[in-house]
Amino acid sequence: MLIYSMGVSVDGFIADRHGAFAWTVPSDELFGFHLAQVRELGGYLLGRRLYETMLVWETDPSLRDNEARTAFADVWCALPKIVFSRTLASVEGHARLAEASVAEEVAAALKATDKDVAIGGAGLAGSAIHLGLVDELRVFRHPVVTGGGTPFLPPVTEDVSLDLIETRTFGSRVAYERYRRVRKNTD
Repeated sequence: MLIYSMGVSVDGFIADRHGAFAWTVPSDELFGFHLAQVRELGGYLLGRRLYETMLVWETDPSLRDNEARTAFADVWCALPKIVFSRTLASVEGHARLAEASVAEEVAAALKATDKDVAIGGAGLAGSAIHLGLVDELRVFRHPVVTGGGTPFLPPVTEDVSLDLIETRTFGSRVAYERYRRVRKNTD
């Protein structure tokens, strides 16, 4: 299954009008939930900006300042990653640059593991949504309205039917919504 999971504002943006997303810093409770979810993954496809944002978990030892953050860094470092970029010549850690189309790389990542695979970065995930590849959306809705910025979802030309399969509200007032795409039966 291909999963797209991000923190968003109430009005649906993953970054505000200035590209900032400090309002998505997780509480300890939410961080533990993210750690549990990342542990379940068999791979991650990332756009360049998300890759560069997350690279600190592989390169900055100061982030290993407690047990949970050390555990996250260990899990993140071990996770196979495919980075989509038109500007990077190389990547670090357990990552490689994408060599094929989004559809081909998604298929290869899913075939390489018996676990779920995540995709991140609004542009990259938007491409996968347009191709009908994303099976599940995991939305962490933060109690803030940004009034604009980078949207979580791309504009679509036809409805995408979803089933709400899980909700949870964290002590930090972040609401988690998990949706699974309804696939039309082709039999």
